[in-house]
Amino acid sequence: MLEHVGAFTLHIFEKVGVLALLFLQTVRQLPKIQRRLTIAQMAHLGVNSLPIVSLTLLFAGMVMTLQIVDILLRYGAQSTLGGIMSIAMGRELGPILTGVVVAGRVGAAMTAEIGTMKVTEQIDALRCMAVNPVAYLVVPRFVACVCMVPLLAFYGYIIGTAGGYAVATLSAGLTHFTYMNSIEMFTDVSDVVYGLIKAMFFGGIIALVACHEGMNAKSGAEGVGQATTRSVVTSIIFIFICNYLLSLILY
Repeated sequence: MLEHVGAFTLHIFEKVGVLALLFLQTVRQLPKIQRRLTIAQMAHLGVNSLPIVSLTLLFAGMVMTLQIVDILLRYGAQSTLGGIMSIAMGRELGPILTGVVVAGRVGAAMTAEIGTMKVTEQIDALRCMAVNPVAYLVVPRFVACVCMVPLLAFYGYIIGTAGGYAVATLSAGLTHFTYMNSIEMFTDVSDVVYGLIKAMFFGGIIALVACHEGMNAKSGAEGVGQATTRSVVTSIIFIFICNYLLSLILY
């Protein structure tokens, strides 16, 4: 058991080192960013992800409200429900759930696309044409993820809070004023801003992991499938680790 724990720990640190090197290469290639490719990636991972983010955060907000509203009513603390929902969505649930959704939807697609290019030797063709694969493939996706994941997280914060409002007013009998006044009293701007900062880091993690796994996919369809699985699993693990570290720093 200890051997497996040690091997997993070394594997995590190895991944961190590899991703750090890829991040440095990406930063060096930022001046060569291709705007058209970046905008296309923003549309792909931003606009096309709205439906799944909407459903995930809406029902997360509704379920969370459904679980805690009875306890608050029992102790006469129903006037704090809106603030609790707003803080939870702004600090944790919004960024985390958005990051997991984007990792599963966009990260997997990135890995499969780049992995297919790797096994069909299209990346080698880019190098033969003196095109840097990091500048052409990684930079647009990295910039798009860093910019769009925070926007999706803010959208998810609004949708999740709205879902809690619907349950609180329609099911629990709270008034509009009670819910909204609670948000104004207990929620600080930093609760939302720090959540968006966390989402920005999550977006960078998703892009770097997806591109790394895609560019190192093994030959054949099986290799691409394995790279896609590793990409999603690794992204989610790093998102939760990063979330804990950022929570220690920011809050």
